[in-house]
Amino acid sequence: MGCDGGTIPKRHELVKGPKKVEKVDKNAELAAKWKYCALSQEKLRRPVVACELGRLYNKDAVIEYLLDKSAERPNVEIAAHIRGIKDVKELNLTDNPAWEGDRRNAKGDCYEDMHRAMFICPVVGLEMNGKHKFCYLQTCGCVFSERALREVKTEICHKCGDPFRDEDIVVLNGSKEEQEQLQKTMEERRAKAKAGKKSKKNKGLETVSKPVESKASSESTSTPVNGESSSSSSGDSAPGPSGSSKTAKPAAAVGSKRSIQDMEGKSEAYKSLFTTHSSAKRSKDQISNWVTHTPYHF
Repeated sequence: MGCDGGTIPKRHELVKGPKKVEKVDKNAELAAKWKYCALSQEKLRRPVVACELGRLYNKDAVIEYLLDKSAERPNVEIAAHIRGIKDVKELNLTDNPAWEGDRRNAKGDCYEDMHRAMFICPVVGLEMNGKHKFCYLQTCGCVFSERALREVKTEICHKCGDPFRDEDIVVLNGSKEEQEQLQKTMEERRAKAKAGKKSKKNKGLETVSKPVESKASSESTSTPVNGESSSSSSGDSAPGPSGSSKTAKPAAAVGSKRSIQDMEGKSEAYKSLFTTHSSAKRSKDQISNWVTHTPYHF
């Protein structure tokens, strides 16, 4: 059948060659990374958060994922490294004044620029559409282009003024090599934090055990041994080289209470104000024989 009417088939119609590899549209790929949430595949809307690997998420999508981590949810492997809400940072983004959103092309009869982005760099003014590298600071969450951080070198945030270090800079939607490096730094940071928690816990246990040991040692030193006490007493009672025996006199206790009645400088009128005076003491006739008595009975 076929080939009638003088038609001549060509080679590509008769011989089937290898299939061409389908190429991904770069514009569509950039739009999927920079305009849509990596977890829910919905359009990015405030508040926008980023993980330690530089991926962009909607905050409500991350909260829903943390509440329900079932395997039935799509793209679960993308957010597998997010353990809690502290593993993501809310971004301080700068709005693009030229962004009109879906209002301009509501009917679909206008040209829509795929490279127009919702946010821009507050220093250079570059649009955050994937054509230029963007970074965010883990200390404050402010987002800048890599060109701004390279040209204006400073240790203070350009937008909010908070100090930061080079280790706090995270590249947004970086390449595979950059994401692998971010993965290593994330694992190292978490290992250091875990080791710090263990050391703090051990220090707390040591501080608790030290007072107990000090109390036990003080009690052991305060109770003398029988042999030592007897030897010390015998040594004190032993005669000296001159042959005269010395008797140890008990020293007066430091801070012992002294009775007011024994003070010579006080008058009898002053001493009679206290209950230790002889006039305040009751005789046997004045003492009641009742088992229970009130202070009104004298």
